[in-house]
Amino acid sequence: MVEGIISLESSPFFIIHHQKYSNVFMSPEKVSVQKMFDDISPRYDFLNHFLSLGVDIRWRRILAGMLSGIQPRRILDVASGTGDVAIELSRLNPEKIIGLDISEKMLETGRRKVTERGLDNIITFRKGDAEHIPFSDSSFDAVTVAFGVRNFENLRQGLAEMKRVLRPGGTMLILEFSQPSTFPFKYLYRLYSRIIIPFFGRLISRHSHAYSYLPETAASFPSGEMFLNILRELEMSDCSLKKLSFGISAIYSCKKPDKIKNAVKR
Repeated sequence: MVEGIISLESSPFFIIHHQKYSNVFMSPEKVSVQKMFDDISPRYDFLNHFLSLGVDIRWRRILAGMLSGIQPRRILDVASGTGDVAIELSRLNPEKIIGLDISEKMLETGRRKVTERGLDNIITFRKGDAEHIPFSDSSFDAVTVAFGVRNFENLRQGLAEMKRVLRPGGTMLILEFSQPSTFPFKYLYRLYSRIIIPFFGRLISRHSHAYSYLPETAASFPSGEMFLNILRELEMSDCSLKKLSFGISAIYSCKKPDKIKNAVKR
């Protein structure tokens, strides 16, 4: 194991912090979301690639590429699910990637995929709530989340927790669905997300609600400039967005301010 990660997970502060959040109360809504992802986990990867026509793979690759310039040593992937982002991030050769998710069934799939690829020494998974992240302050050089923040019960709390565990000067990247604004993609995407995705999602996953719930959360998510403003309200710096595939999704990038640099500027 990597020395830095041993100190991270075996330190008294980490153990206290982990115990603090190991039995966090989960609301009925959050329990319902956890069960939903447990239920659809066997077909989740196939449906992701099928319903996006494979473009979701490219989106994750772009997200990982945006971190190549800073070469993070420790990365936290929030709402890691079956580990696709974590696996893509392993191309950066970090010392450690930790995937966090509330669905144990999704994480089981992720662990199998990681083992098959021989990445157990780099990637580990931990069950946990993004709104109560079980790690100490400033533990990671980068924090990522793909298609997860729209499922946060308390969006600002989840983002604040991601900021807390990020080191000063560290980078946060958020890949999330957006709403295309140009003709004809706006109307084509609305048709696809409201009719085609729920139909095939129900047919293949055999879950009556999941693939209606996911487009609904994407439609209600405060995307674009509204989301950037939320990040700015949390005092994140260098906030920007990169639109993908005609605005179907976007990657939001921001940094946790470096207190030392800011003090020098003043």
